[in-house]
Amino acid sequence: MSAVETTREDFAALLDESFGRADMQEGAVVKGIVVAIEKDLAIIDIGLKTEGRVALREFAGPGRENPIQVGDEVEVYLERVENAMGEAVLSRDKARREESWIKLEKAFTANEKVFGVIFNQVKGGFTVDLDGAVAFLPRSQVDIRPIRDVGPLMHNQQPFQILKMDRRRGNIVVSRRTVLEETRAEQRHELVQNLEEGQAIDGVVKNITDYGAFVDLGGIDGLLHVTDIAWRRVNHPTEVLNIGQTVKVKIIKINHETHRISLGMKQLLGDPWEGIEAKYPVEARFKGRVTNITDYGAFVELEPGIEGLIHVSEMSWTKKNVHPGKIVSTSQEVEVQVLEVDSAKRRISLGLKQTLQNPWEAFAEKYAPGAVVEGEVKNKTEFGLFLGLDGDVDGMVHLSDLDWNRPGEQVIDEYRKGDMVKAVVLDVDVEKERISLGIKQLAGDPFAEAGEVKKGAIVTCEVTDVKDGGIEVKLTGTDLSAFIKRSELARERNDQRPERFSVGDKLDARVTLFDRKARKVQVSVKALEIAEEKEAVATYGSQDSGASLGDILGAALKQRAAGGETDEKEETREETKED
Repeated sequence: MSAVETTREDFAALLDESFGRADMQEGAVVKGIVVAIEKDLAIIDIGLKTEGRVALREFAGPGRENPIQVGDEVEVYLERVENAMGEAVLSRDKARREESWIKLEKAFTANEKVFGVIFNQVKGGFTVDLDGAVAFLPRSQVDIRPIRDVGPLMHNQQPFQILKMDRRRGNIVVSRRTVLEETRAEQRHELVQNLEEGQAIDGVVKNITDYGAFVDLGGIDGLLHVTDIAWRRVNHPTEVLNIGQTVKVKIIKINHETHRISLGMKQLLGDPWEGIEAKYPVEARFKGRVTNITDYGAFVELEPGIEGLIHVSEMSWTKKNVHPGKIVSTSQEVEVQVLEVDSAKRRISLGLKQTLQNPWEAFAEKYAPGAVVEGEVKNKTEFGLFLGLDGDVDGMVHLSDLDWNRPGEQVIDEYRKGDMVKAVVLDVDVEKERISLGIKQLAGDPFAEAGEVKKGAIVTCEVTDVKDGGIEVKLTGTDLSAFIKRSELARERNDQRPERFSVGDKLDARVTLFDRKARKVQVSVKALEIAEEKEAVATYGSQDSGASLGDILGAALKQRAAGGETDEKEETREETKED
């Protein structure tokens, strides 16, 4: 080959090379060679006999500590082919940013993780360098749980998940928490596969809440509920557990879908409820400690893990509507009696009042029917009085037992709360917890003490009240009262006038009704006059003899005045009986 041909080929090669670099355009990323390093600048040849200068700091950055050297091939961003000094204007940062955006968009589309370095803290989060592209890391996306010190996370390359990208605005939002959750989920899945229900395992108490504690089982947490810590009542987990404490737990249940694990400590111990009926027989008495008080009763611990309930109805014989907290207090030691045991439901019913003497039994032993007691008026109702008696029990005086003669509705108004009242014990019903009292019985029964008063007897009465319809009278020598109607005041109609009588007047009358059972007595002046008339006619003559009725009655009155009044009355009574 001739020299001329060689020169032509060399020229052609140089021409091809020149045209091959003709695709260099401003605003594009091109490759160049580091030809020299001067102080803090790198001189880069991008071809076409064109060089540019790039600050060394653009080649450094978070996670990129290796310096460049002469001869290294680098990619730079060509801003201008030639400036006033005849040099190309280059930028390594822009080149890296362009390159990173292309890679990040591919990773975002494929939902792949990217690596970056947290290098600064800003409002609401942190900035992350993703190999040239700057992204925002919200504070809520830093970790699974809030962390106080992010220092150990700074300036270390680590994986992130891109949540959002907007190239036009230059915005990228990443998350470290998502990566941790995925990693944790994988670890949890692997750990859960190695665990079995019923397995006993050691763990470390990681966190304590009101309802239980979270125990770290070596990368996965399980919940130890407060009711599964011990057989006895545990009001708060801190009574038994401390953060950082190593505990032995039993796996109760595993949910393979949610990876939730339920743990228990008491399941590793013997069940105290086994054979409970033999240990706590019905009607046996034991001592226990009050652990909890509610509106419906109090819980008593008989032994660790065994609690029974004293229902509010079994706490006191006499205090029926009182809150249990006013009868017992928490931590108080009490004696109780077993009422019922249900091992299937793990329930023991206890009684507190059964360990004390029944106050109604004590009252019945001390006060037999007929005994006189004294008590304070506690309450007045529409059906009687309630008196407070010995033993903190109440007795009731029914309206019908307040007075022999007056209606109870009228008599009860005479009593006030707080009055001390005496009464007679009528009956004590221990089973129904009732004590019946009577006040009128203190004065005796006027019907039982009526003496010779009976139907047909002639009695002397004293006027106690005068009314339009008749008069109220009291039978002399008794506590009996009666009402004589207007029509019974005299035989003659003209004399049937109540106003003829005044309070305090005395008069004779005949008993026309005496019923002890119905407690009724009736007297009549008219009946007496008719009886006396019959007696006079029979003794002193008849109308056939020619004597007038006035003559006969006159003779009878003279005879009575002569002193034979008593005998004649007795005879008249006997004759009346016969009639």
